[in-house]
Amino acid sequence: MPRPIEAVIHPAALAANLARARAAAASARVWAVVKANAYGHGIERAFAGLRGADGFALLDLAEAERIRALGWRGPVLLLEGCFEPRDLELCSRLELWHVVHCTEQIDWLAAHKTQRPQRVFLKLNSGMNRLGFRPEVYRSAWTRLNALPQVDEISLMTHFSDADGARGVAHQVAVFEATTRDLPGERSLSNSAAILRHGLANDWVRAGILSYGSAPDFPEHDIRHWGLQPTMTLRSRLIAVQQLQPGDTVGYGSSYTATQAQRIGIVACGYADGYPRHCGTDTPVLVDGVRSGTVGRVSMDMLAVDLSGLPRAGIGSEVTLWGNGPGGTLLAIDDVARAAGTIGYELMCALAPRVPVRVDEDPL
Repeated sequence: MPRPIEAVIHPAALAANLARARAAAASARVWAVVKANAYGHGIERAFAGLRGADGFALLDLAEAERIRALGWRGPVLLLEGCFEPRDLELCSRLELWHVVHCTEQIDWLAAHKTQRPQRVFLKLNSGMNRLGFRPEVYRSAWTRLNALPQVDEISLMTHFSDADGARGVAHQVAVFEATTRDLPGERSLSNSAAILRHGLANDWVRAGILSYGSAPDFPEHDIRHWGLQPTMTLRSRLIAVQQLQPGDTVGYGSSYTATQAQRIGIVACGYADGYPRHCGTDTPVLVDGVRSGTVGRVSMDMLAVDLSGLPRAGIGSEVTLWGNGPGGTLLAIDDVARAAGTIGYELMCALAPRVPVRVDEDPL
């Protein structure tokens, strides 16, 4: 039989989370953000759950081609725009909208020969200091774009640096409003945290991590608070059981020492499957739906879990590393990420190619 690890993608949960974003930003149209191969879920596997969006936002042309190949004829936005002049040819052919965040991209548009003007999103650097025109030059960039016959409609956008934290978004909203006052065009400001935490909705909102069942402002709020559902489950089974005596150690480096008699189970999952190696003892797991924790170091192909208080657990018992467990139980990916000192985004995106992935067939 194959190794008993698998990831399960839940399209119904994707659809429910997208509906949650729409409810929180009822006046806006919603981009489903599918960059990074739909946050590790796979664009093709996630598409059915996200096709209720008004558009798809992503990073590169290959992802855009995949969305079009799935039959999507609505808006597709390149969030980082074009990377070289010839990208504009594919933007024309695939009817892609794209972000303009630097002078070079305007130069490429000015030199582009096309009979079909393109829709662009002019990005303002309102304080994130990654991409975008600074406020003092933003309007001149808009004026130059507006004069180009290669450009059809210009939308205005920015990105928040602190929507998930105490600083919030007001300072960047103020910069955006002051800079874009009286400029025509649709607006797109809000990421997942701004949608849920601040209820900020303009013409377009960008539903990223919330679509995939992770709370954008965890640990202040969890997915239950926001009414989100896990969209990826990583699960495996126990392949061995060990009985420890006081003083016995577990795994490489002997980082865990038993202080009393203890049963542990060995799970077919390790860092080569995408499970974080730096997760320490007591990282949460579910064993047959009961919450427990890891023991010792994660190795390449295996990890150990505590079976104290689980007398019925044995070889073949189901272990939920994150996501939906048996009997309606739940282990949010954010809880695992916190134990690993990271965020749910990274765990989703780090799922290894060797892990079999299937799509849950529960109806949407």
